[in-house]
Amino acid sequence: MENLLSLAFDNLSSWDGPKIRKGLRQVEGLLANICLSRSQNAKDRRASSVLRDLGQMDDEEPLPPKSIDEVTDDPAFYEFFKLQEGFEWNIAMRLVGTLDRLLAKGADGSNDLLILSALDLLQGLMLLHPPSKSLFTREIHMNLLLDLLEPDFCPAIQSATVVTLVTALIDTPRNTRTFESLDGLLTITSLFRNRCTSREVKLKLIEFLYFYLMPETPSIPSARADQDPALHLLQRSPSKLAKAFSFSTSGKNGENGRPQSAGDGETRTQEEKQALLGRHLSSVQELVEDLRQNQPFGGVVV
Repeated sequence: MENLLSLAFDNLSSWDGPKIRKGLRQVEGLLANICLSRSQNAKDRRASSVLRDLGQMDDEEPLPPKSIDEVTDDPAFYEFFKLQEGFEWNIAMRLVGTLDRLLAKGADGSNDLLILSALDLLQGLMLLHPPSKSLFTREIHMNLLLDLLEPDFCPAIQSATVVTLVTALIDTPRNTRTFESLDGLLTITSLFRNRCTSREVKLKLIEFLYFYLMPETPSIPSARADQDPALHLLQRSPSKLAKAFSFSTSGKNGENGRPQSAGDGETRTQEEKQALLGRHLSSVQELVEDLRQNQPFGGVVV
């Protein structure tokens, strides 16, 4: 796996579009190998190959995704997760650097496709390895996402960026505070009010505002993150992938025996966030009432 990542990182660090595309595909292949089920036997694979040769299968059927249990029981996932714990092999860090270079190159059709691919992979990586979300505690990385919400970018990039932003903020109050400190709410609401913003993007922005106004859940840090604040990549987050978080947790505990959260003391109430959003949007109270009545996302961020 290290050899594959090394090749992918070499390509992702390039300024050449085709090399970047190759690096993104290499990362995508690695994640697909972890997340997608394989054919159970060689006979099925041979039968599918014969049918395709005879023209009886127009397109290859996509492989079904693995269940959470299958993923967490897979040795490849454990190896992947362990590698992501350090800076040397962390893929999210490399993708952030790639996005930065793509933005510097300016907007064109092929460049837009690379940005979209990088954003999609970044979302998946943060879901598979929640500690990578702590990259966006840093202003320089959060600013990168906010830059992608500028009106100059196409609606597809804006929509993908909103989804990436939600993925980076969920269960991570520190990232939300960074987002707020960089006037992220102003960026979101300005794009929403812009007459040139597409309907699709506006719907994504409304979904984001619902998400932002929901109660916050503190994240759970690792023991090593307590020992060295610089190792924010080791921050833990509650997840259905909890079986992968089987490392030593000898950090400080709170009064209830639970490890003290990295977000303890950094969360904001719904009322506080409502007041912040109200500086930029007049209809916040209507959003809050609708949120309380309909309780989207199950009524809580998990």
